[in-house]
Amino acid sequence: MKNYKITVNGNVYDVTVEETTGTAAAVSAPAAVSAPVKATAPAPAPKKEAAKGPEGSVKVTAPMPGKILGVKVSAGQSVKKGEVLLVLEAMKMENEIVAPSDGTVASVQAAVGDSVEAGATLATLN
Repeated sequence: MKNYKITVNGNVYDVTVEETTGTAAAVSAPAAVSAPVKATAPAPAPKKEAAKGPEGSVKVTAPMPGKILGVKVSAGQSVKKGEVLLVLEAMKMENEIVAPSDGTVASVQAAVGDSVEAGATLATLN
């Protein structure tokens, strides 16, 4: 038998693997170590800001993590409630991010190709 320590998402697991002469190998269920050891994450890359201007009073945020496929508005443009501002791809689906109210786009803080996290500000309206 061989013992291994495996780290998954910062959690350390002790795993025992039994060596056999046949084609099947028995693997014990991972047992969580009492105190997870946090691995040091690489320093995040500096975030680029696309066409960021003065922020407006209404923030339009990403409902889920994903990738920006399209930006349909620009700063200074008037929008109506429900008008598409950006297109966000998440889980292989295109999601339209719409204006929550009538207003003027104060800033667009995402660009095509950007990866965004849930809750990230994509644009602001006045």
